[in-house]
Amino acid sequence: MKCPACGAMETRVIETRTSDEGRVVRRRRECPDCATRFTTYEKIEDRRPLRVIKKDGSRETFDRGKILRGITRACEKLPVSLEQMEDIATKIEDDLKAEGYGEIPVAEIGQRVMEELKGVNQVAYVRFASVYREFTDLQSFQQEIARLIGDR
Repeated sequence: MKCPACGAMETRVIETRTSDEGRVVRRRRECPDCATRFTTYEKIEDRRPLRVIKKDGSRETFDRGKILRGITRACEKLPVSLEQMEDIATKIEDDLKAEGYGEIPVAEIGQRVMEELKGVNQVAYVRFASVYREFTDLQSFQQEIARLIGDR
């Protein structure tokens, strides 16, 4: 594995863990040249393509990275670990594939992300919902927070 910091081709594995019920292998690595530590993930590649139907009706290949970036932005400066964020993205992807979807509306993906975030961190949930649902005023935030409080 190539070091992302210095480009050295030899790195060593410090720790290996499985996550997502054994479907993902997480490896903590270290470069002997520059002592940089980094994490890699191994996952089985699925041959069934999953397509996303966007709001404008166009279609694109499902990209787990987009989900993870949205979750990461919503969880910024909050006590949510990278592993929790990875688990949410992996769970959503695996659920969609297990349910046999060939194409899925982006609204369904956003709804699933919000449901998962609600259980992990409610501030992250409101942050994600504000972008996903395109809140335009303070009243939208108040309504969403009232809904959260009502769900308790």
